Amino acid sequence: MDRTGAFQSRALLCGRRLKSNIDNQEPKIVLLVRLLNAIDEGRFSFEDLKRVIAEGERLPGTRTLRRYLAILAEAGFPWYFDRPANVYRFAGGYSLRRMQLSPNELFGLVALRSLGASLGGTIGSYIDDVTEKLVGSSTQRAQQEVEGRTPMAFRLSEIHLEPEAERAFTLLSAAERSSRSVRFAYTDKEGRRSERTVDPYGFVISSGRIYLVAYDHTREDKRVFAVDSIMDPEVLGATFSKPQDFDVESFAATSISGVLHSETTSEVRVRFEQRVAKAAIAARIVSERAIERAEDGSAEITYHVADVDELLRWTLGWGDAAQIVGPPAVRERMRTLLDSISQRYV
Repeated sequence: MDRTGAFQSRALLCGRRLKSNIDNQEPKIVLLVRLLNAIDEGRFSFEDLKRVIAEGERLPGTRTLRRYLAILAEAGFPWYFDRPANVYRFAGGYSLRRMQLSPNELFGLVALRSLGASLGGTIGSYIDDVTEKLVGSSTQRAQQEVEGRTPMAFRLSEIHLEPEAERAFTLLSAAERSSRSVRFAYTDKEGRRSERTVDPYGFVISSGRIYLVAYDHTREDKRVFAVDSIMDPEVLGATFSKPQDFDVESFAATSISGVLHSETTSEVRVRFEQRVAKAAIAARIVSERAIERAEDGSAEITYHVADVDELLRWTLGWGDAAQIVGPPAVRERMRTLLDSISQRYV
């Protein structure tokens, strides 16, 4: 895959964050792209926009259209309502037409801008500056400001898929958008091969790999599959309805990697010495945690995690500057793990 293809693929992955619970049968990407193009034309009222983005005679509701407009606004696209003309349009000089983007590329751009908006701060502004350059709407002064900023390096895991895994991801993501079940062969981390039939719910990106979150028909529960371990995927004719309360961000929130999942969480307390306390506090590895700072500069953080062993492995990365302080059963598990490790160095 060339650099452009890799960029588009990653932007599309980020676009998963934009999905809202809008009750509409056609893929949301289609409506977003139609809405962007209609706003770009600058000649449609609110009711006109409904007709432009509709499929056949079924018009989206007022609430639905407002939600889509909010998605674009949150992603940083400068649309506004021209009240005297009673039309929606972009701010002067802003246009997407000359980029001649495909629907997937345009949705990727929406995703990238939304990612920048959600991050905020300097990183978010950098992403916004890049996308402004992409659409050609940055002023010369803004570009000079970008060029004059302090160089920064970001250590983010690069996502690389082999051709077979790339094809699998393309097929799985299409099946998720169209709510169709998928059958495939899967090899787990122990080398065991099995046949699975699943309903794809979404994706998690972690440590340079892509994972499918899906409902497994045989296990009758949600499971996570590494996309690069999926072979011979086949989209089936059967359709499914994703649970309305399912959210991939919430699903991944109790796991450090975003991959390990449990219906319940365990509470684990870890004490960090003063020399690493600030870094540990800054590392928001799970969504639910409580921080207690001590006068000596150390900190004790209580984590609520789906998998205790995952937290133990992560804690080892701090060396002797961190220790499990409770509960006792988890301290004992850490002691057993350390004994096993020490045996390898005898």
